[in-house]
Amino acid sequence: MANQVNKLGCRVVLYPQPLVGHITPMLHIGNALYSKGFSVTLIQTRLHSPDPDAFPNFTFHYIDETLWSAEVLASDPWEKVALLNKRFMVPFRDSLGRILRDASSAEESVACLISDPLWDFVAAIADEFDLPRLGIRTGGLLAFVMYESLPLLRQKGYFSLQENEQEAEVLEIPPLKVKDLPTENHDAIAVTVEESKSYRQGIICNTFKELEGSILDQYSRSLSNAPIFPIGPLHEYSPTSMGGILDQDHSSITWLNTQAPKSVLYVSFGTLATITKEQFLETAWGLAQSKHPFLWVVQPKLINGSDTSDHELPKDFITEVSGRGYIVTWAPQREVLAHPSVGGFWTHSGWNSIIESISEGVPMICFPFFGDQKVNARVVSDVWKIGLQLEKKTERREIERVIHRLMVEKEGEELRERVGALKEKAHSSLMEGGSSYRALDQLTDHILSFCRAENLRDETH
Repeated sequence: MANQVNKLGCRVVLYPQPLVGHITPMLHIGNALYSKGFSVTLIQTRLHSPDPDAFPNFTFHYIDETLWSAEVLASDPWEKVALLNKRFMVPFRDSLGRILRDASSAEESVACLISDPLWDFVAAIADEFDLPRLGIRTGGLLAFVMYESLPLLRQKGYFSLQENEQEAEVLEIPPLKVKDLPTENHDAIAVTVEESKSYRQGIICNTFKELEGSILDQYSRSLSNAPIFPIGPLHEYSPTSMGGILDQDHSSITWLNTQAPKSVLYVSFGTLATITKEQFLETAWGLAQSKHPFLWVVQPKLINGSDTSDHELPKDFITEVSGRGYIVTWAPQREVLAHPSVGGFWTHSGWNSIIESISEGVPMICFPFFGDQKVNARVVSDVWKIGLQLEKKTERREIERVIHRLMVEKEGEELRERVGALKEKAHSSLMEGGSSYRALDQLTDHILSFCRAENLRDETH
């Protein structure tokens, strides 16, 4: 198959949103397709750009920078998306046009564009260039079904319920509860849903059939039966350390090497989440009072988006956790989760983190913030039963109690056994004959059909 692709000179163009949780899975897709013989071009902003030296097999095409990084970092997630869409439509059109002209001059076929549905202008531009277009679903499938159902749920009155009714079940989308529904920017969500539905030539998903097979058909119907390619876990197509997007502190691995097997709780809330100073201190003392070793990622903007430094932590906390607590600004997460000393993961419930945790057989404590994270957390705790939710307010005694449940009690061992079984299914899906292996072959043939059609058009002109 790879030789056939190389003879065709078949190229795919990738266009991720410049947010870490969206760039990373797109890079993994690029590696997967390169392994099948495709040439790969990445249209990339300078914001959160990976190091090109870490991806020698890709061609990087940087669009004209018209956005200050600080402008994006200062806004909330949906405002970031709106700002990016406003600024990058014209530069993207210019960049894609140059790529297509260069390919034509080199007598190379550009098979398709693979883009993120958070871009709201890509459909019109791809149609303008008569270029086939595939999308990437960077999150879970149930979250999309929930997003599509928001008008119905609003009509049913779920968003009018009082505070004491937030535990009620959402009957239309089990096992969700009212408190799992997004309260932020439904208009922006609606735009993303409609954009996703425009990808009639297919959607690539960071999941595998054995994980979300029960909802694949429903998801496909939501997208007017567009072809769905569940080829995940996507990160398994890439080296453990890809480098370049974030400065990772590898001293955390050295520290983990000194810890007992399954003893360490890894704590990371991703790149976008922020907490209050009070929540920060309650988290710190909850970790301290749990008496368990921990590796805690405290990224610079964690406290209300302002710079965080060591002086934010009380001296008596530092003394209390000396030797069993390690704090870094960022960690090589995949290496951390794969380390034998790690026995649990306290996560913001971003989809990439959940998939990586499943792939390493690490049970979770879920502490969702926004977007699809609440849905992801509910699925982890109530469907797959491979984690616990920190559902009450961030309070040190509650944190201590949940950590103890995960790391010590029989309940935690049962979670560990279930996530271990899912780990085996994830790895089996990628092996020859597995569900993701077959889906990647199907995706390869699908993209090749675009190349053949392009070559046929050229021959008839």
